[in-house]
Amino acid sequence: MSIDALLVLSFGGPEGPADVRPFLENVTRGRGIPPERLAAVEEHYAHFGGVSPLNARNRELIAAIEERIDVPVFFGNRNWHPMVEDTVADMARAGIRRAAVFATSAYGGYSACRQYAEDIARARAAAGDGAPELIKLRHFFDHPLFVAANADAVRAVAAEAGPGARLVFTAHSVPEAADRAAGPPEEGGRRYSRQVKEAARLVAAELGGVEHDVVWQSRSGPPQVPWLEPDIVDHIDALHAGGVPGIVICPIGFVSDHVEVVWDLDREARDRAAELGMGFARAATAGPDPRFADLVVELVDELRHDVPARRLSVLPSGGCTVDGALCAERCCEPVRRRPA
Repeated sequence: MSIDALLVLSFGGPEGPADVRPFLENVTRGRGIPPERLAAVEEHYAHFGGVSPLNARNRELIAAIEERIDVPVFFGNRNWHPMVEDTVADMARAGIRRAAVFATSAYGGYSACRQYAEDIARARAAAGDGAPELIKLRHFFDHPLFVAANADAVRAVAAEAGPGARLVFTAHSVPEAADRAAGPPEEGGRRYSRQVKEAARLVAAELGGVEHDVVWQSRSGPPQVPWLEPDIVDHIDALHAGGVPGIVICPIGFVSDHVEVVWDLDREARDRAAELGMGFARAATAGPDPRFADLVVELVDELRHDVPARRLSVLPSGGCTVDGALCAERCCEPVRRRPA
């Protein structure tokens, strides 16, 4: 299948103090998040000058992809500039007729996959009749290059935590109800958490089959709504109570640093480990590794050159759809949120 371009589609992040509140309002619109929660998260961004590293990391990724691919690469976000609606309109004006879309999430689930499909459909509708056909690339949680990049990131820092440290993988928590709805209904749900746990298992296997845990971070919902647990900070407490002397954290659920990674892990988790006298190390995310750009190009080549997909797992996957269509009927249906 021929394509004219590649669109890198991401979450977006503020790039200055004045951006933070409108960015957070975009992220949380319709979710019933109380203003005091937004104020608390806004304070997190203030520690970093109101700048998320995410857009910069995505631009670096795009530069690396451009060195490896023979089509133009565009950049669009869901929640902050460059907004995907503007980018797809630019693509239409540039005469792009069909493009592959790389969403910066390795997994299935509503927030991790279907919402990106909704972004694609919304952007095409905004662009009108001249909008290009947009083909979203598949999940890559079990791609050998993703696994290898994460494993090497753990190897690079493991000694910092000292002997006997426990390997712990983290990913963004989601409401339990959303995880139960992840994937087609006939699959039984929990596509998101199962894929995260499988990616962790594959990385641990690459490291020699080391024992590990999978925990969650960055929940934002009201306390009465159950989310995936345990939380990383609570898990550090539990490890300390069990006599574990240190922790190595691999943020397997993320492909790039952003404020939730650098605040929740490098600040809150690190500080808690220090309070308890535990060794601590945090592995880098996979995105800056040169192999990650290779992975993106390989996914594109699966589409346009019929290159066989490289996967290390037989776990159900998906995500490759056209113009915002679903992977399957009722796949990853959004869960109605309760008011806060």
